[in-house]
Amino acid sequence: MAAEPTAHELLRKHRPTLDQALEAIRTRAYWSPHPEHPKAYGENGSLDAAAGKAAFDALLGNRLDLADQPGIDDWVGGEVSPYGIELGVTYPHPDIDVLLPAMRAGQRAWRDAGPELRAVVCLEILKRISDRTHQFAHAVMHTSGQAFMMAFQAGGPHAQDRGLEAVAYAYAEQVRTPEQAEWTKPQGKRDPLVLTKRFTAVPRGIGLVIGCNTFPTWNGYPGLFASLATGNAVLVKPHPRAVLPLALTVRIARDVLAEAGFDPNLVALAAERPGEGIAKTLALRPEIKIIDYTGSTAFGDWLETNAHQAQVYTEKAGVNTVIVHSTDDYQGMLSNLAFSLSLYSGQMCTTPQNLLIPRDGIATDQGHKSFDEVTADIARAVDGLLGDDARANALLGAIVNPDVKARLEAAAGLGEVALASREVAHPEFPGAVVRTPVIVKLDGAKPDDEAAYMSECFGPVSFAVAVDSAADAVELLRRTVREKGAMTVGAYTTDAATEQAVEEACLEEAAQLSLNLTGGVYVNQTAAFSDFHGSGGNPAANAALTDSAFVANRFRMVEVRREA
Repeated sequence: MAAEPTAHELLRKHRPTLDQALEAIRTRAYWSPHPEHPKAYGENGSLDAAAGKAAFDALLGNRLDLADQPGIDDWVGGEVSPYGIELGVTYPHPDIDVLLPAMRAGQRAWRDAGPELRAVVCLEILKRISDRTHQFAHAVMHTSGQAFMMAFQAGGPHAQDRGLEAVAYAYAEQVRTPEQAEWTKPQGKRDPLVLTKRFTAVPRGIGLVIGCNTFPTWNGYPGLFASLATGNAVLVKPHPRAVLPLALTVRIARDVLAEAGFDPNLVALAAERPGEGIAKTLALRPEIKIIDYTGSTAFGDWLETNAHQAQVYTEKAGVNTVIVHSTDDYQGMLSNLAFSLSLYSGQMCTTPQNLLIPRDGIATDQGHKSFDEVTADIARAVDGLLGDDARANALLGAIVNPDVKARLEAAAGLGEVALASREVAHPEFPGAVVRTPVIVKLDGAKPDDEAAYMSECFGPVSFAVAVDSAADAVELLRRTVREKGAMTVGAYTTDAATEQAVEEACLEEAAQLSLNLTGGVYVNQTAAFSDFHGSGGNPAANAALTDSAFVANRFRMVEVRREA
């Protein structure tokens, strides 16, 4: 158990933040305790830009020391930045027969600490991560290929927000049931039956977080902190191309747990040798009771089918769709779509892929626009946005792996190219693979085209799909979400009936919808404490980040009854 002064200090320091987070998830209003601007860091123990870069550079070519983690049988590494540099960092490889029992040893004290103390320990971990946001930004950038500002924001404060959001939901669900109750049942003339009942939130076991390549912290933190805050130990298995950000997270978590008087082995790292495939082995271990996974549909389906001993939370692939029916702000629509298609080279699970446009064209504030005009104007908007190489590099980042590059190159052969992809040279990293998006025209009425637009083509690839009418667009949207799943849906329309039809389709198929976005909010961005990322109701994901369902089954309530 944590020493009382430490517990009191953590509660004094972080309880106000927890209360604000609880209020934010209740109201769904904007709130964040983590600054988005790089210049906000450098005081009160946080690293500024220079110190953060120096801290990142100091990691390169060295071991990331978790020497006190049990069962280390090797040191492994091999990450190569999408920007073309070898990181040279090595990480402990686990003997899982030694590590897993050691992780379970600390769960009793962690369980007995209770929801509030667990929550503020988690908030202390997040605070120390936040203090090192500049270091994490470089780690995320050089493992995911995100441009620096995106790596800073999405990999830093936005990821920390998602972690805090999970802690808030976890706390709220655990305290929904009182710790103790006096139960009295009248028995007429006889003495009443009187029981004292005590209720304890107990963890399921060890949670396994299987990290992804593109957003290691943003996608990793919700499951990590949801499981930890509900009393479970957590084993973090990063993607082999993106180990560093999650390894740094594990190191900080272990330090905080130890300082607070808990077993640091409540959080541990499972890095793997090249080609080892340790995720499958871990996923079937009886000690693993919770699995959080972001990645391919194939492996997500395998986990859901085979890991019967665990509660499995997956975010997989989907085919995100935007219906372009009509607009009263044509230029705003074009600019918004251009940014959405370009951000991080389309390597987001929320990026639009299919743009469904009536073949007879659309009504706009600039007059009627034909299908070909709309497609050409979207292409020009993307080209204009990315015409300057410096701005293109800042928005696109680098192609994360060769598979994305291969899909991009193959897409041009699927139909008429409305916008060709081009190479962009990076002035600082000549080894970076940077490509602008490709837009390909397809016909929704042609069976040969359906194989393309009904399959996810992850990366900077979009299809302008001609449809016969708004009704056909809604029906294709409905079928796409039902069969393939979607993390996001967008629609542009000035017609109330069409808007209602799109909304009803999304409600019935459980897809998150954004309508008529023409300003600085984009369909592929979600805000913690307010927006739900995924719904858990269509094939793209079986869970939402973050809601009560995401946390409530990570613990169970156990009751002890005594006669009073």
